[in-house]
Amino acid sequence: MPQEISGLIVPGLFLLLVLIVLALAIRVVPEYQRLVVLRLGRVIGAKGPGLVLLIPVVDRGVRVDLRERFFDVPPQTTITEDNAQLSIDFLVYSKVIDALPSVLNVEDYQGASRGLAITTLRAVVGSMLLDDVLAKREAINEALRTKLDEVTNRWGIKVTAVEIREITPPAEVLQAMTRQMAAERSRRATVTEADGTRDANIRVAEGRKQAMVLEADGERQAMMLRAEGQAQALERIVRVARTLESNTMALQYLDVLRVLAGSPSTKVLIPTEITNLLRPFVEHTAASSARSEATRADASRAGPATEIADRRV
Repeated sequence: MPQEISGLIVPGLFLLLVLIVLALAIRVVPEYQRLVVLRLGRVIGAKGPGLVLLIPVVDRGVRVDLRERFFDVPPQTTITEDNAQLSIDFLVYSKVIDALPSVLNVEDYQGASRGLAITTLRAVVGSMLLDDVLAKREAINEALRTKLDEVTNRWGIKVTAVEIREITPPAEVLQAMTRQMAAERSRRATVTEADGTRDANIRVAEGRKQAMVLEADGERQAMMLRAEGQAQALERIVRVARTLESNTMALQYLDVLRVLAGSPSTKVLIPTEITNLLRPFVEHTAASSARSEATRADASRAGPATEIADRRV
């Protein structure tokens, strides 16, 4: 019985040793990690992802996470170029792009990046005025990202973004900013009111101008219509007058002259058209006179001839 137990112990120990060796030799590396392998202290490369075999006791593996990560920088007191104190906290986003330098060139790349971010923030803010710091967050973020990336690049780390979370100025600066904001709002309200009054006056003036233009157009059109009506009336009178005989018109002119002669006025205006209307009477009178003289002449010539004929009889 003791011999059987001793016979089982030796294979069991051997199996346990094999399991321990396998546990030390086999590594499963996920897709988002790399395993930097050091053999007797010398780096032989980054392995993974997948199954990686190591030589126990001889090889040592260091896992490196390639996923993007961030760290929070606690509020830091900084002084601007115009000697204003500010408290600023921000976030830094970074990722490992080369596993070997992140293990060989820096001991704790996250801690080193945090310290570098703090010193870079103070340098950037110290070269800016207070108003620029408050108004140009994006410019500060980009400046911090660029400066951090220049240093961390040799560690195999890429700084992807820097985001300022909060900027807290001192109490007196906040009060001054509040007063400035109130004054600016009052100024904007005054300017807006003045612009509104000016626009209203301009619109009233334009309305009056348009009303005057419309009124002038209306008067002009009315005058044109009146003139057109008068022209049509005169044209109708002319057409009617053309249908009347000249004698009728002359009689009407004579009747008008009779009425004017009976008025107490000392001056009488005779239209020039009356001469044209009286021309037929004058011509008729002249023709009648001519016919009378011709008749008398014929009668005088015929008288002696009649006497001679009587005598012969």
